[in-house]
Amino acid sequence: MIDINKFNVSELQGRSFLACKDFTPAQVSYVVDFALHLKSMKKMGIPHHYLEGKSIALLFAKSSTRTRSAFTVASIDLGAHPEFLGANDIQLGKKETIEDTAKVLGSMFDGIEYRGFAHKDVEELAKYAGVPVWNGLTNEWHPTQMIADFMTMKENFGYLKGLNLTFVGDGRNNMANSLLVAGAMLGVNVTILAPDSLHPGKDVVDIAQKFADETGAHLNVTADIDEGVKGANVIYTDVWVSMGEDNWEERVKELTPYQVNMDMMKKTGTPDDELIFMHCLPAFHNTDTTYGEEVFEKYGIKEMEVTDEVFNSKYARQFVEAENRMHSIKAMMAVTLGDLYIPKM
Repeated sequence: MIDINKFNVSELQGRSFLACKDFTPAQVSYVVDFALHLKSMKKMGIPHHYLEGKSIALLFAKSSTRTRSAFTVASIDLGAHPEFLGANDIQLGKKETIEDTAKVLGSMFDGIEYRGFAHKDVEELAKYAGVPVWNGLTNEWHPTQMIADFMTMKENFGYLKGLNLTFVGDGRNNMANSLLVAGAMLGVNVTILAPDSLHPGKDVVDIAQKFADETGAHLNVTADIDEGVKGANVIYTDVWVSMGEDNWEERVKELTPYQVNMDMMKKTGTPDDELIFMHCLPAFHNTDTTYGEEVFEKYGIKEMEVTDEVFNSKYARQFVEAENRMHSIKAMMAVTLGDLYIPKM
Protein backbone atom coordinates (compact mmCIF):
# COMPACT_ATOMS: atom_id res chain seq x y z
CA MET A 1 0.00 0.00 0.00
CA ILE A 2 1.22 3.51 -0.71
CA ASP A 3 0.86 6.83 1.02
CA ILE A 4 -1.15 9.00 -1.38
CA ASN A 5 -0.26 12.01 0.77
CA LYS A 6 3.07 11.95 -1.07
CA PHE A 7 1.25 13.56 -4.00
CA ASN A 8 -2.11 15.02 -4.91
CA VAL A 9 -3.94 12.32 -6.84
CA SER A 10 -5.80 14.97 -8.83
CA GLU A 11 -2.43 15.79 -10.45
CA LEU A 12 -2.85 12.65 -12.54
CA GLN A 13 -6.14 13.74 -14.06
CA GLY A 14 -5.92 15.21 -17.54
CA ARG A 15 -2.39 13.92 -18.09
CA SER A 16 -1.10 11.74 -20.88
CA PHE A 17 0.69 8.50 -19.96
CA LEU A 18 3.56 8.08 -22.40
CA ALA A 19 6.30 6.58 -20.21
CA CYS A 20 6.66 5.78 -16.52
CA LYS A 21 9.69 8.08 -16.32
CA ASP A 22 7.36 11.08 -16.74
CA PHE A 23 5.78 10.40 -13.33
CA THR A 24 7.00 10.06 -9.75
CA PRO A 25 7.63 6.70 -8.07
CA ALA A 26 4.64 7.30 -5.78
CA GLN A 27 2.37 8.00 -8.74
CA VAL A 28 3.44 4.86 -10.61
CA SER A 29 3.06 2.81 -7.45
CA TYR A 30 -0.43 4.20 -7.00
CA VAL A 31 -1.48 3.17 -10.51
CA VAL A 32 -0.20 -0.37 -9.85
CA ASP A 33 -2.25 -0.59 -6.67
CA PHE A 34 -5.31 0.96 -8.29
CA ALA A 35 -5.07 -1.63 -11.09
CA LEU A 36 -5.12 -4.39 -8.47
CA HIS A 37 -8.16 -2.71 -6.88
CA LEU A 38 -10.00 -2.58 -10.23
CA LYS A 39 -9.13 -6.23 -10.89
CA SER A 40 -10.72 -7.24 -7.61
CA MET A 41 -13.82 -5.18 -8.44
CA LYS A 42 -14.18 -6.95 -11.80
CA LYS A 43 -13.74 -10.37 -10.21
CA MET A 44 -16.50 -9.53 -7.73
CA GLY A 45 -18.78 -8.20 -10.45
CA ILE A 46 -18.82 -4.66 -9.07
CA PRO A 47 -19.48 -2.04 -11.80
CA HIS A 48 -16.90 0.73 -12.11
CA HIS A 49 -18.08 3.01 -14.92
CA TYR A 50 -15.66 5.83 -14.20
CA LEU A 51 -15.64 6.86 -17.89
CA GLU A 52 -19.39 6.69 -18.50
CA GLY A 53 -20.26 8.47 -21.73
CA LYS A 54 -16.65 8.95 -22.85
CA SER A 55 -15.33 8.02 -26.29
CA ILE A 56 -11.86 6.56 -26.78
CA ALA A 57 -9.88 6.48 -30.04
CA LEU A 58 -7.62 3.44 -30.40
CA LEU A 59 -4.90 4.21 -32.96
CA PHE A 60 -2.85 1.21 -34.07
CA ALA A 61 -0.03 1.98 -36.49
CA LYS A 62 1.49 -1.28 -35.21
CA SER A 63 -0.78 -4.31 -34.85
CA SER A 64 -1.42 -6.11 -31.58
CA THR A 65 -3.51 -8.84 -29.98
CA ARG A 66 -3.23 -8.08 -26.27
CA THR A 67 -3.05 -4.28 -26.42
CA ARG A 68 -6.09 -3.93 -28.68
CA SER A 69 -8.11 -6.44 -26.68
CA ALA A 70 -7.07 -4.91 -23.36
CA PHE A 71 -7.93 -1.33 -24.36
CA THR A 72 -11.25 -2.41 -25.86
CA VAL A 73 -12.43 -4.38 -22.83
CA ALA A 74 -11.03 -1.80 -20.40
CA SER A 75 -12.91 1.00 -22.16
CA ILE A 76 -16.19 -0.93 -22.10
CA ASP A 77 -15.76 -1.93 -18.44
CA LEU A 78 -15.26 1.75 -17.60
CA GLY A 79 -18.44 2.69 -19.49
CA ALA A 80 -16.66 4.26 -22.46
CA HIS A 81 -17.02 3.60 -26.20
CA PRO A 82 -13.80 2.48 -27.95
CA GLU A 83 -13.28 3.17 -31.67
CA PHE A 84 -10.51 1.19 -33.38
CA LEU A 85 -8.48 2.85 -36.13
CA GLY A 86 -5.88 0.57 -37.71
CA ALA A 87 -2.84 1.32 -39.84
CA ASN A 88 -5.02 1.60 -42.96
CA ASP A 89 -7.42 4.01 -41.24
CA ILE A 90 -4.96 6.62 -40.01
CA GLN A 91 -2.60 8.80 -42.02
CA LEU A 92 -0.21 9.97 -39.30
CA GLY A 93 2.63 11.78 -41.01
CA LYS A 94 1.67 10.39 -44.44
CA LYS A 95 -1.33 12.22 -45.88
CA GLU A 96 -1.92 14.28 -42.73
CA THR A 97 0.47 15.65 -40.15
CA ILE A 98 0.45 14.23 -36.64
CA GLU A 99 -0.44 17.70 -35.34
CA ASP A 100 -3.48 17.98 -37.61
CA THR A 101 -4.63 14.44 -36.78
CA ALA A 102 -4.23 15.13 -33.06
CA LYS A 103 -6.35 18.26 -33.23
CA VAL A 104 -9.11 16.54 -35.21
CA LEU A 105 -9.30 13.45 -33.01
CA GLY A 106 -8.93 15.50 -29.83
CA SER A 107 -12.03 17.45 -30.81
CA MET A 108 -14.05 14.25 -31.22
CA PHE A 109 -12.71 11.88 -28.58
CA ASP A 110 -12.14 12.21 -24.83
CA GLY A 111 -8.93 10.17 -24.88
CA ILE A 112 -6.58 8.62 -27.43
CA GLU A 113 -4.50 5.43 -27.33
CA TYR A 114 -1.58 5.16 -29.75
CA ARG A 115 0.54 2.10 -30.55
CA GLY A 116 3.25 2.70 -33.09
CA PHE A 117 6.95 3.07 -33.69
CA ALA A 118 8.87 6.31 -32.93
CA HIS A 119 8.23 7.69 -29.44
CA LYS A 120 8.34 11.24 -30.79
CA ASP A 121 5.11 10.47 -32.67
CA VAL A 122 3.11 9.75 -29.53
CA GLU A 123 4.71 12.78 -27.85
CA GLU A 124 3.56 15.00 -30.71
CA LEU A 125 0.11 13.47 -30.60
CA ALA A 126 -0.12 14.26 -26.88
CA LYS A 127 1.18 17.79 -27.41
CA TYR A 128 -1.63 18.78 -29.77
CA ALA A 129 -4.58 16.51 -28.92
CA GLY A 130 -5.85 18.48 -25.94
CA VAL A 131 -7.01 15.22 -24.30
CA PRO A 132 -5.11 12.44 -22.49
CA VAL A 133 -3.03 10.20 -24.76
CA TRP A 134 -1.90 6.73 -23.66
CA ASN A 135 1.10 4.98 -25.14
CA GLY A 136 0.17 1.44 -26.15
CA LEU A 137 3.80 0.84 -27.19
CA THR A 138 6.57 2.67 -29.00
CA ASN A 139 10.08 1.60 -29.94
CA GLU A 140 11.44 3.22 -26.78
CA TRP A 141 8.84 2.65 -24.02
CA HIS A 142 5.95 0.34 -23.07
CA PRO A 143 4.20 1.83 -20.00
CA THR A 144 0.96 -0.18 -20.10
CA GLN A 145 3.03 -3.36 -19.94
CA MET A 146 4.94 -2.02 -16.95
CA ILE A 147 1.86 -1.46 -14.82
CA ALA A 148 0.69 -4.98 -15.69
CA ASP A 149 4.10 -6.50 -14.99
CA PHE A 150 4.58 -4.97 -11.57
CA MET A 151 0.93 -5.74 -10.79
CA THR A 152 1.70 -9.37 -11.54
CA MET A 153 4.78 -9.35 -9.36
CA LYS A 154 2.93 -7.73 -6.47
CA GLU A 155 0.10 -10.25 -6.77
CA ASN A 156 2.61 -13.08 -6.63
CA PHE A 157 4.95 -11.86 -3.88
CA GLY A 158 2.79 -9.38 -1.96
CA TYR A 159 5.39 -6.61 -2.29
CA LEU A 160 7.79 -5.04 -4.80
CA LYS A 161 10.59 -3.20 -3.01
CA GLY A 162 13.64 -5.42 -2.72
CA LEU A 163 12.62 -8.03 -5.29
CA ASN A 164 15.26 -9.05 -7.83
CA LEU A 165 14.26 -9.00 -11.52
CA THR A 166 16.51 -10.12 -14.37
CA PHE A 167 15.60 -9.27 -17.95
CA VAL A 168 17.29 -11.62 -20.42
CA GLY A 169 17.68 -10.85 -24.12
CA ASP A 170 17.87 -7.66 -26.18
CA GLY A 171 18.86 -5.13 -23.53
CA ARG A 172 18.20 -2.18 -25.83
CA ASN A 173 14.55 -2.80 -26.67
CA ASN A 174 11.50 -1.03 -25.23
CA MET A 175 10.89 -3.77 -22.66
CA ALA A 176 14.43 -3.63 -21.26
CA ASN A 177 14.28 0.18 -21.16
CA SER A 178 10.93 0.18 -19.43
CA LEU A 179 11.71 -2.54 -16.89
CA LEU A 180 14.99 -0.90 -15.92
CA VAL A 181 13.37 2.48 -15.30
CA ALA A 182 10.03 1.38 -13.83
CA GLY A 183 11.74 -1.21 -11.65
CA ALA A 184 14.11 1.42 -10.28
CA MET A 185 11.12 3.68 -9.57
CA LEU A 186 9.43 0.95 -7.53
CA GLY A 187 12.49 -0.16 -5.56
CA VAL A 188 12.97 -3.38 -7.54
CA ASN A 189 16.56 -4.48 -8.15
CA VAL A 190 16.86 -4.86 -11.93
CA THR A 191 19.55 -6.68 -13.90
CA ILE A 192 19.78 -6.48 -17.67
CA LEU A 193 21.44 -9.69 -18.86
CA ALA A 194 22.48 -9.36 -22.49
CA PRO A 195 25.54 -9.71 -24.74
CA ASP A 196 27.75 -6.62 -24.73
CA SER A 197 26.45 -5.59 -28.16
CA LEU A 198 22.89 -5.36 -26.80
CA HIS A 199 23.39 -3.47 -23.56
CA PRO A 200 21.03 -0.54 -22.87
CA GLY A 201 22.06 2.98 -23.80
CA LYS A 202 23.68 5.29 -21.27
CA ASP A 203 20.72 7.68 -21.45
CA VAL A 204 18.32 4.99 -20.24
CA VAL A 205 20.70 3.77 -17.55
CA ASP A 206 21.15 7.34 -16.30
CA ILE A 207 17.37 7.85 -16.04
CA ALA A 208 16.99 4.58 -14.14
CA GLN A 209 19.91 5.33 -11.82
CA LYS A 210 18.41 8.68 -10.86
CA PHE A 211 15.27 6.90 -9.65
CA ALA A 212 17.31 4.11 -8.04
CA ASP A 213 19.16 6.69 -5.96
CA GLU A 214 15.77 7.79 -4.65
CA THR A 215 14.26 4.36 -3.97
CA GLY A 216 17.34 2.35 -3.00
CA ALA A 217 17.05 -0.06 -5.93
CA HIS A 218 20.22 -1.75 -7.22
CA LEU A 219 20.81 -1.84 -10.98
CA ASN A 220 23.16 -4.07 -12.93
CA VAL A 221 23.98 -4.57 -16.61
CA THR A 222 26.02 -7.64 -17.44
CA ALA A 223 26.79 -10.23 -20.12
CA ASP A 224 27.67 -12.87 -17.51
CA ILE A 225 24.81 -15.36 -17.18
CA ASP A 226 25.79 -16.73 -13.76
CA GLU A 227 26.13 -13.22 -12.35
CA GLY A 228 22.97 -11.97 -14.04
CA VAL A 229 20.55 -14.59 -12.77
CA LYS A 230 21.95 -15.25 -9.29
CA GLY A 231 19.32 -14.57 -6.64
CA ALA A 232 16.64 -13.55 -9.13
CA ASN A 233 12.99 -13.70 -8.10
CA VAL A 234 11.82 -12.94 -11.63
CA ILE A 235 13.35 -14.12 -14.89
CA TYR A 236 11.85 -12.04 -17.69
CA THR A 237 12.43 -12.35 -21.42
CA ASP A 238 11.03 -11.06 -24.71
CA VAL A 239 11.21 -11.99 -28.40
CA TRP A 240 14.66 -11.73 -29.94
CA VAL A 241 13.50 -9.71 -32.95
CA SER A 242 11.04 -6.86 -32.48
CA MET A 243 8.16 -6.15 -34.86
CA GLY A 244 9.37 -4.24 -37.89
CA GLU A 245 12.86 -5.80 -37.73
CA ASP A 246 14.16 -8.72 -39.76
CA ASN A 247 17.60 -9.45 -38.32
CA TRP A 248 16.91 -13.06 -37.33
CA GLU A 249 20.31 -14.48 -38.25
CA GLU A 250 22.14 -11.89 -36.18
CA ARG A 251 19.89 -12.28 -33.14
CA VAL A 252 19.85 -16.07 -33.20
CA LYS A 253 23.65 -16.02 -33.13
CA GLU A 254 23.85 -13.39 -30.39
CA LEU A 255 21.06 -14.56 -28.12
CA THR A 256 20.93 -18.36 -28.32
CA PRO A 257 23.33 -18.57 -25.33
CA TYR A 258 20.82 -16.39 -23.42
CA GLN A 259 17.81 -18.61 -24.00
CA VAL A 260 15.72 -18.98 -20.84
CA ASN A 261 15.73 -22.69 -20.10
CA MET A 262 15.40 -24.79 -16.97
CA ASP A 263 19.17 -24.74 -16.41
CA MET A 264 19.02 -20.94 -16.26
CA MET A 265 16.09 -21.04 -13.83
CA LYS A 266 18.06 -23.37 -11.57
CA LYS A 267 21.15 -21.14 -11.79
CA THR A 268 19.27 -18.48 -9.82
CA GLY A 269 19.63 -20.51 -6.64
CA THR A 270 16.26 -19.12 -5.60
CA PRO A 271 13.72 -21.40 -3.85
CA ASP A 272 10.92 -22.47 -6.18
CA ASP A 273 8.25 -20.60 -4.25
CA GLU A 274 10.23 -17.36 -4.61
CA LEU A 275 10.89 -17.59 -8.35
CA ILE A 276 8.67 -16.85 -11.35
CA PHE A 277 9.03 -16.54 -15.12
CA MET A 278 7.46 -13.66 -17.08
CA HIS A 279 7.10 -12.79 -20.77
CA CYS A 280 5.17 -9.93 -22.40
CA LEU A 281 4.14 -12.19 -25.32
CA PRO A 282 3.99 -13.33 -28.05
CA ALA A 283 6.58 -16.01 -27.29
CA PHE A 284 8.44 -18.34 -29.63
CA HIS A 285 8.65 -21.41 -27.39
CA ASN A 286 7.93 -24.01 -30.11
CA THR A 287 7.51 -24.30 -33.88
CA ASP A 288 3.72 -23.89 -33.92
CA THR A 289 3.94 -20.48 -35.62
CA THR A 290 5.05 -19.36 -39.06
CA TYR A 291 8.07 -17.60 -37.57
CA GLY A 292 8.88 -20.62 -35.45
CA GLU A 293 8.82 -22.90 -38.47
CA GLU A 294 10.96 -20.55 -40.56
CA VAL A 295 13.59 -20.13 -37.84
CA PHE A 296 13.77 -23.90 -37.36
CA GLU A 297 14.20 -24.44 -41.09
CA LYS A 298 16.93 -21.79 -41.39
CA TYR A 299 18.79 -22.10 -38.09
CA GLY A 300 17.85 -25.50 -36.68
CA ILE A 301 16.43 -24.33 -33.34
CA LYS A 302 12.92 -25.32 -32.24
CA GLU A 303 12.72 -22.87 -29.31
CA MET A 304 13.96 -19.31 -29.19
CA GLU A 305 13.96 -16.92 -26.23
CA VAL A 306 12.34 -19.47 -23.88
CA THR A 307 11.99 -23.23 -23.92
CA ASP A 308 8.59 -24.86 -23.94
CA GLU A 309 9.50 -26.54 -20.66
CA VAL A 310 9.89 -23.22 -18.84
CA PHE A 311 6.96 -21.60 -20.66
CA ASN A 312 4.61 -24.30 -19.36
CA SER A 313 6.26 -24.77 -15.97
CA LYS A 314 5.15 -23.96 -12.44
CA TYR A 315 7.22 -20.79 -12.68
CA ALA A 316 5.24 -19.34 -15.59
CA ARG A 317 3.06 -16.27 -15.01
CA GLN A 318 2.78 -14.94 -18.56
CA PHE A 319 -0.96 -15.55 -18.94
CA VAL A 320 -1.85 -13.83 -15.66
CA GLU A 321 0.45 -11.06 -16.83
CA ALA A 322 -1.44 -10.87 -20.14
CA GLU A 323 -4.80 -10.57 -18.36
CA ASN A 324 -3.36 -7.85 -16.17
CA ARG A 325 -2.76 -5.70 -19.24
CA MET A 326 -6.50 -5.03 -19.26
CA HIS A 327 -6.65 -4.10 -15.58
CA SER A 328 -3.55 -1.93 -15.80
CA ILE A 329 -4.85 -0.07 -18.83
CA LYS A 330 -8.16 0.43 -17.09
CA ALA A 331 -6.39 1.99 -14.11
CA MET A 332 -4.26 4.20 -16.34
CA MET A 333 -7.29 5.52 -18.23
CA ALA A 334 -9.42 5.98 -15.11
CA VAL A 335 -6.88 8.00 -13.13
CA THR A 336 -5.98 10.28 -16.03
CA LEU A 337 -9.40 10.78 -17.64
CA GLY A 338 -12.01 9.84 -15.07
CA ASP A 339 -13.66 12.30 -12.70
CA LEU A 340 -13.70 9.90 -9.80
CA TYR A 341 -13.17 9.53 -6.12
CA ILE A 342 -9.71 8.07 -5.72
CA PRO A 343 -9.61 5.57 -2.86
CA LYS A 344 -6.59 5.11 -0.66
CA MET A 345 -4.83 2.00 -1.92
